[in-house]
Amino acid sequence: MKRREFICVLGSIASGYWPRRRTIIVAMAAMVLLPIEVSDAGWLSDVFKSSSKQGKSSKQAKPLKRVTSPKPAALAKRAVSPKRHNVKLAALGPVHVNPAALKPVATRCDPAKFRIVLDVGHTAESEGAISARNVSEFVFNLRLAKRIEQKLKAEGFAETRLLLTEGKARRSLVKRVAAANNLPADLLLSIHHDSVPNKFLEDWEFEGKKSRFSDRFSGYSVFVSRNNPDFKTSLSFAELIGKEMKAQGLDYAQQYSQPIMGRYQRPLLNKETGVYRYDELIVLRKTRMAAVLLEAGSIINRDEELKMSSPERRDIISSGVATAVKEFCEPRWAMLGPL
Repeated sequence: MKRREFICVLGSIASGYWPRRRTIIVAMAAMVLLPIEVSDAGWLSDVFKSSSKQGKSSKQAKPLKRVTSPKPAALAKRAVSPKRHNVKLAALGPVHVNPAALKPVATRCDPAKFRIVLDVGHTAESEGAISARNVSEFVFNLRLAKRIEQKLKAEGFAETRLLLTEGKARRSLVKRVAAANNLPADLLLSIHHDSVPNKFLEDWEFEGKKSRFSDRFSGYSVFVSRNNPDFKTSLSFAELIGKEMKAQGLDYAQQYSQPIMGRYQRPLLNKETGVYRYDELIVLRKTRMAAVLLEAGSIINRDEELKMSSPERRDIISSGVATAVKEFCEPRWAMLGPL
């Protein structure tokens, strides 16, 4: 007797003489005992459907129908149908997979030739935010960018470039964009450290000097601009950065999605990875390559400032960035997950 015929007979006998619960048990036993080819993977749902109908008819004491083999023509049609080779997994329940891991974010690249520009946010003349202990953001940015550069080069990305600019405010932004576009580069990652709007700041004194702090918010955040000429690639890279920051045990700054931020509120693109949209950022929208801005953490938060000052935190962030770049360059890395 052929395998399919045996299963159908077994299901019919069980549904005629046993309650439906036992029918399911028999069907599952048959599935375990008999090897099933992919082309026959749809038989189980047929047994379950027929058992429901036959369970109702058994109450009316109707005679069992004779089980017949499928006609040769039907078998031939099933054999050539490509749909029969797709095993349905609906019975296993929902599978939660990161959408970014389902598709390659970039074509394969040669790490030795792949060029990523690490833009050191702000300049010595325009220092950015001032930390709770009176250290400029530029100092934090430079230290972290150098550590990321070392890590990427150690991983084989020999063409990694550190981008340092001079000048004040907007003029320095124009310079850094022009420098990045002239390299040229495959990716740009702008390194920053976060603060908060002035309305959240409180006064305190550190080492005899007056300073300001806010312990209300903390965490990293990742920004992309929809006006970047390669927004899709920028978003893919940003997703990988956020995913790796999370894998390293870091939390993202959630305040940017809240109305209390006023004009600093930004659209949150992914609530799992902390990727926000900031369309107006010059360094993101004016560069010709895919570009992402990383706020590594809050230096206006007194506890997080101490963490951001530590070599251990710089190692954690640089490892996350290096892994994200490897996943971007070679999609197979994304299938392995964080190591």
